[in-house]
Amino acid sequence: MVSARWIAMCAAVLALGATLDAHAVGTAAGTNIQNAAQVSYQVGATTVTTTSNTSSVTVAEILDTVVTIANATVTASAGATQQELVFTVTNTGNGTEAFELVGLSAGVTGDDFDPTLATPAIYFDTDNSGDLSAADVAYVPGTNDPNLAADANVRVLLVNDIPAAASDSSRGRSQLTARARTGVGDPGTNFAGLGDGGVDAVSGTTRGEAVLFGEYVVQGFELAAVKSQTILDQFAGARPVPGARINYQIVVTPSGTGGAVDAVFTDLIPANTTYVAGSLALNSTALSDSAGNDAGEFTTTPAPQVRVNLGDLTAASGPQTIEFAVTIN
Repeated sequence: MVSARWIAMCAAVLALGATLDAHAVGTAAGTNIQNAAQVSYQVGATTVTTTSNTSSVTVAEILDTVVTIANATVTASAGATQQELVFTVTNTGNGTEAFELVGLSAGVTGDDFDPTLATPAIYFDTDNSGDLSAADVAYVPGTNDPNLAADANVRVLLVNDIPAAASDSSRGRSQLTARARTGVGDPGTNFAGLGDGGVDAVSGTTRGEAVLFGEYVVQGFELAAVKSQTILDQFAGARPVPGARINYQIVVTPSGTGGAVDAVFTDLIPANTTYVAGSLALNSTALSDSAGNDAGEFTTTPAPQVRVNLGDLTAASGPQTIEFAVTIN
């Protein structure tokens, strides 16, 4: 049985949590806090109350911000363009504040190569898709700086090109800085009269700016295909005469980091030859010529060809060997 005391304790905790959430950024800048004291005393049979003057203070604006990233590490191939890192800028101060956004890729320490900032390099994720698309609006410093109310946020895309010379598994960093337009300084720095409604603005614990980097990891994955053939004629020789059989072998080898998704092998049947029914195989396992039975298929449209679904491949998958045969017409 749940005791009344336990229920009361839970209610108290929930109430405390609600209070903390409601005041996550403190009292709003510009709020006027007033107070007057009273003194009551007896003079003979008369009760007298004296009220002090009213004390008044207007809450100053705290300048604070936080930057977070959706994925600290994203994969990209060497030479890829318009690769985005997805950041969220949140105003953790207690007033409405505009923020300057700055991207930096060259010279960020701790990485193997410098990504190249695209032009433009910063976009607002207007359609909330998490990637760069036609609906996203480019950021122009001083023109459309994000103006955020207390606790409000905006999602930002930092876009880079990956150098073609970047090596497999190398890492390149790119960082986003968000700075309060009112000012940046050591905690406690005062900006007189520059806060909401003309109150003072004060740099908070973040100095009014936040810096965060993300990383691109280069995945140099590729599939190499090598094709060979052997000929067997009807006279037990190896001459390419009409009626001779050509056995083809194609070895598909994955290499590098990352992988391929839904890899499909196709090979057109050469002109002046006829496919040998039932000759298709993958890694020495016979495949059906009919679609849907297994990974293999022989089709005549739009042109005679064999097709093998190799699936998802990584370097660990090892070489994939496809075999089939034709006869010379």
